Amino acid sequence: MAAAPKTGLRLGNLAPAFEAETTAGPVSFPSWLDGKWAILFSHPADFTPVCTTELGEVAKLQPEFEKRGVKTIGLSCNELKSHGEWIADINELSNVNVQFPIIADPSRQIAKLYDMLDEQDLTNLDSKGIPFTVRSVFVIDPKGIIRTTLSYPASTGRQFDEILRIIDSLQLGDANKITTPANWQPGGKVIVHPSVSTEAARTMFKNPIEVAKPYLRFTTL
Repeated sequence: MAAAPKTGLRLGNLAPAFEAETTAGPVSFPSWLDGKWAILFSHPADFTPVCTTELGEVAKLQPEFEKRGVKTIGLSCNELKSHGEWIADINELSNVNVQFPIIADPSRQIAKLYDMLDEQDLTNLDSKGIPFTVRSVFVIDPKGIIRTTLSYPASTGRQFDEILRIIDSLQLGDANKITTPANWQPGGKVIVHPSVSTEAARTMFKNPIEVAKPYLRFTTL
């Protein structure tokens, strides 16, 4: 029996290319990455309560993203003029200065390209009955590869500290032969990658190797 064809974007796929108008000017993706990581995150609509708190939080966390070499870019299914007016509210309510670009995607072209549209919440529609987006997150590496995807319902705001934790884990794993355990936090124990023998790990890592099981070895970096 033939396998069903794969659909949608998967981890390891190249992030689809697009051209967009944003609050920071035109963006051509993926050249916009310019050798950096990126977070592409969608919002159902401008002037909505949960989205307003989320963009304020991302603006507050810009120093943390920048420290990790990560660019942030939002997307909402509204016109550019609406975005600009909404940013004034975000700045006022969160006491921030939103500088990262927000894509204007009223046609849903980019939302469709990234499979962001809501198929669950029948209240998450515009005045014409066309779905808005869910709260999608794409973590994209400097090569334009999708490394993480997250989808939150329109009713649930995102946990951006968790997104930072994911980035820390990915970047640490790219630089070292390790993976990260459940509830890992930066500075905590990491797991020696299964492809590395215990003998090799003892020369590869400067700190002691803790062997819980032959397949589960911990160390610190």
